[in-house]
Amino acid sequence: VVEKAVPALVDLAEITNLGDHKKLGDSIVTVLEECLQSQAAGRNSFSSRTKEQIEELLSSRQRLKWEKGMPKEDLHIKQAAALVVKLEGNSLFSSGNISVAASKYSEALALCPMRSKKERVVLYSNRAQCHLLLQQPLAAISDATRAFCLHSPLNRHAKSLWRRAQAYDMLGLAKESLLDAILFINECSQSSDPDLSLRQNKVPDYAERLVKKQMRAAWLFREAAIKHGGVQCEGDGRDVYGVQDTDDSEWETASESDIGNDGRDEMGEEEDDEEEDKRVEK
Repeated sequence: VVEKAVPALVDLAEITNLGDHKKLGDSIVTVLEECLQSQAAGRNSFSSRTKEQIEELLSSRQRLKWEKGMPKEDLHIKQAAALVVKLEGNSLFSSGNISVAASKYSEALALCPMRSKKERVVLYSNRAQCHLLLQQPLAAISDATRAFCLHSPLNRHAKSLWRRAQAYDMLGLAKESLLDAILFINECSQSSDPDLSLRQNKVPDYAERLVKKQMRAAWLFREAAIKHGGVQCEGDGRDVYGVQDTDDSEWETASESDIGNDGRDEMGEEEDDEEEDKRVEK
């Protein structure tokens, strides 16, 4: 059980509050630390990779405590250094050097102060995009989930939703992909970002194609399709939703939708968070 639960719990450890659950991330860290202590005492057994993931999480928590005692000037230097490395990663991504770009985003995460949450959201989301293009869906899901946990409001970072929807699709997880794709469309409709906002409330074609594909695969709406006469008839070339069947295997990737403008836009980059800067300065 521990082997299967740890990767997901580590990704969720950045959550602060979720509904009535306060300091949920701290509770997750406490449980995982107890698991590690049980393993050291011989009461529990799991792989070296699982142990490494827990130790990395505990190390990040120690880093957060350490940064609280750092001079503000040092934090500003770390934040500036992380920004420089992130921009290097963006440039590498735009030039097609995806694997090195992913390494740059990892380097930037190591430099970026733990309290600079918005910047870390962007870094995790950008690295998730790299994992997608490198055909590493599990790593993409992990990074996108971490971006959600850091984002405010929780679980509403549109670009990460789209990236995780694609990663689930790679793994054949139609229901999970469908849910994230629908949430992505919902976030786009409320976004002020011109790259994401739905002009005249029109759903992006690439998102619509993925939703249709996963609806067919997951078969969630069969009863509604029957009720409204969308079920395929004998000899009819239409699918269960009453539309002409098309090849949904090709749809716009997150890199195409995020970069756009001949690749001039930085991948998934967002505006600097002034409020976050203020918290660092305190």
